[in-house]
Amino acid sequence: MNPIQENEPARERLSADVVVIGAGIAGGLMAYELARQKRKVLILEAGPDIDRTEAVRRFRSEPVKRANSPYEMAHYAPYPSDETPWTFYGQQGPKAGDSPRVQAPFQGLYIRGVGGASWHFTGHAERFQINDFRMKSVYGVGQDWPVSYAELEPFYHRAEAAWGVAGGPDTIAPPRSTPYPMPPVPISWLDRSIARAAEPLGWGVGGYPHARVSLPEGYDGRPQCCGNASCRFICPIGAKYDGSVHVHKAVQAGADLKHGRVVYNVEIGTDGRIKAVQYRLSDGGWGEARGKLFILAAHAIETPKLLLMSTNQRARGVANSSNLVGRNLMCNVDADTMGYAPQPVWPFRGPVSATGGVTGLRDGAFRSQRAAAATFIVNGGFDMTQGPMKEAMQALHEGTIGSALSERVRENTARQVHLSSSIEVLPDERNGVVPDLSRRDSLGIPLPQVDFRVDEYSIAGWKAAAERDRDILRNMGARDITSPLDCMGKDGPDNTQLTVDYAILGGTAVMGENPKTSVVNSYCQSHDHGNLFIVGTSAYPTISICSPSLTLAALALRATDHIVATSLA
Repeated sequence: MNPIQENEPARERLSADVVVIGAGIAGGLMAYELARQKRKVLILEAGPDIDRTEAVRRFRSEPVKRANSPYEMAHYAPYPSDETPWTFYGQQGPKAGDSPRVQAPFQGLYIRGVGGASWHFTGHAERFQINDFRMKSVYGVGQDWPVSYAELEPFYHRAEAAWGVAGGPDTIAPPRSTPYPMPPVPISWLDRSIARAAEPLGWGVGGYPHARVSLPEGYDGRPQCCGNASCRFICPIGAKYDGSVHVHKAVQAGADLKHGRVVYNVEIGTDGRIKAVQYRLSDGGWGEARGKLFILAAHAIETPKLLLMSTNQRARGVANSSNLVGRNLMCNVDADTMGYAPQPVWPFRGPVSATGGVTGLRDGAFRSQRAAAATFIVNGGFDMTQGPMKEAMQALHEGTIGSALSERVRENTARQVHLSSSIEVLPDERNGVVPDLSRRDSLGIPLPQVDFRVDEYSIAGWKAAAERDRDILRNMGARDITSPLDCMGKDGPDNTQLTVDYAILGGTAVMGENPKTSVVNSYCQSHDHGNLFIVGTSAYPTISICSPSLTLAALALRATDHIVATSLA
């Protein structure tokens, strides 16, 4: 699969103690920790270095504002588009014997650039629940992690301190032994309105932990959140944490950042250790980086694609003696329920997308039979950036103009209620990603091909969450309720209603203690190559319904400590 001609000379040759591939949350944190200990660190990032000022300008100028609208997709580092993300993945159709699973368009979004997808993540800084680490032993489904909540808890605390996380006693979270670094981001009037409708039905409402500054004096050089109502896809002032923070801290500590370097091959030495990586430059040339230790932190799609492309010495690819690289692709599936409250509830107040959520379906004995769900009270109406415009377009279509148009848009927007439930998907070796040799980008590197289905376990959880959310809106007295259950057939949900959560991706290089049934160990170290660490959500044995990023950061810090103690001693 090597897209480079052998007679073309390398334009760039680099070396370091540690070569980090991917400048996102995990790569940035690990590079910073190692660089400040005076290790020679090289960071290779496929995409560009994102400039916040330019990204905000682009976002403001875009007539339709979606997740990737602020970010310019470089031709040399493509990723899924907002409009048709499923086409990026070259998805396969249904196969014989797939009847117990429902095919849903896989449309996971991510960014290739310094900071990665954390630029447009919600900022929710959730710890996984205790039972998320032991699904098999407690509920008889999924897999157990090779690390427990108790083992990870001190690294959760370090990650929260590094990010600057805001939370308090009423924050949705498992038990903790230390306080949050900052006081909580207040829940909204909308959250309180939902609570009044949910609590009589037996459901609670709590606030989320946020990786955004809540202190007036700021935190670690970042300003206090000012509650921009359209900040879901980019924080205009940098109050919300993103991975570029620690990438640039790493550079200040001495790390060398090279963006516009698209790694396409991982080279194994005769001793079985990783010897070097080869990469394409943005203009089509190529280079090589050698190191003592390699950290692959390129997200759950690009990580397995790279390992499987690297077949120059091993037919199965790098780190793949288990034949599990690229398998067990996981995400969440969404159920979105909307309606108009009888009184104004004032969405678009405070940070978007959610300051609060409905509890009760996150964990419990039911998980032996159906999936858990996290329910967000979307603090951005029906559409986080286009809600008022869509109200106006609908009113104009119906012939409403003038002052009546203005009043209708104002009244309807103020009453919009949107409950969005994310439902977990279990690991399944049939769900996966591989390089697509029939489709290549402008550098000649294969694009990803995904095969993905949702099983009955997730469908049952999806249905329970959608029913609960509809009940809450009905109890609220909402009108014009739309629910994904409206399109339920006798055999289950219509595929058009079963949408894959674009924000959460995991699996494809799962961790475990047995090299035959996993790709990396509990420290994210490859079973096959002692100097290769594969970090990020790709190592997750199960996906949970919590925002995955804080756990990613905790695992990265734990892996870094292990590297310092064992591999770079």
